[in-house]
Amino acid sequence: MTSAVEVRRSARRRRTVSAYREGDRTIVLIPARMSEAEEQRWVGVMLDKLAAQESRRTLGDGELAERAERLSTQYLGGRATPASVRWVTNQNTRWGSCTPAEGSIRLSHRLQGMPEYVVDYVLLHELAHLLVPGHGPRFWRLLEAYPRTERARGYLEGVVAAARLPHPTPPDGA
Repeated sequence: MTSAVEVRRSARRRRTVSAYREGDRTIVLIPARMSEAEEQRWVGVMLDKLAAQESRRTLGDGELAERAERLSTQYLGGRATPASVRWVTNQNTRWGSCTPAEGSIRLSHRLQGMPEYVVDYVLLHELAHLLVPGHGPRFWRLLEAYPRTERARGYLEGVVAAARLPHPTPPDGA
């Protein structure tokens, strides 16, 4: 979803940043004292957060199949046509998988709630496997058309890295 972003600064707002959709616009509320760089960073964070909420709320298997069809048309010339696309709960080490012989694509439930561009990237990745089975140069050329490939890959790498971080233990008595 592409919409105009309107930033509203408030002298009364001290620390919090919030955002919401208003028609075809996204309104981001920030403290007045925030620098331009902080504003840009927070706009990106809040857009991702809203997209994640919308993705979590709206994508069932039916919508996932529609999305796959749209992505195939937009980025792969409509050549990748899966027989089925669905969420699964048994993929904890992969984001998605594809069985080209059956034309089936499965996405891990762990993607639910992530920004739409990340879900789109994984879906497009699996669609590309319907055309090219491995991860060779021909495969990656197919994904070059998707403008957020690197950003989505970075997001997923960050999720994996964060999962490996030690969980802080509370101080004694807490």
